[in-house]
This record gives sequence, C-alpha cells and structure tokens, in this order.
Amino acid sequence: MIDGDHKYWYNSSTGEVEYGMLSPSVDRIGPFDTAEEAKNAPEVVEQRARAWANEDAAEDAWGPDSSDTAK
Repeated sequence: MIDGDHKYWYNSSTGEVEYGMLSPSVDRIGPFDTAEEAKNAPEVVEQRARAWANEDAAEDAWGPDSSDTAK
C-alpha cells in the first residue's frame, strides 16, 4: 500500500505542490515520488484526458452496433 504521507501531491485548487496528504482529497492529484513530477500533474492529466477522448472517439467510429446488424 502507498503511504501518501510520504509522497508529493499537486493541489489543484492552489496550484501548489505539497508533501503529504495536507489538503482535502478532492483537491489533490497524485501521489508522486518527486516534487517535480507533482508540479507537472496538470500536463499529465491533460495528456491522459486527451488520450481517453481519442480512444472513445475511435470506439465510437468503429461501426454499427452489433445489435443493429442482427435485425
């Protein structure tokens, strides 16, 4: 199990990097091993969101639903 008190977190409300679970969980992104990784959290979140959106779009463009072809 990860000990969050000994990791770095990005606080999405303040934009600050914190060591340990100082802020409410709704405001924290992480955990990260280093402060530098935590500082880059917004970019990581944006990249992952873009990748998930692209995957969803690719799945949506796959073709007709299998239930439509069985009719």
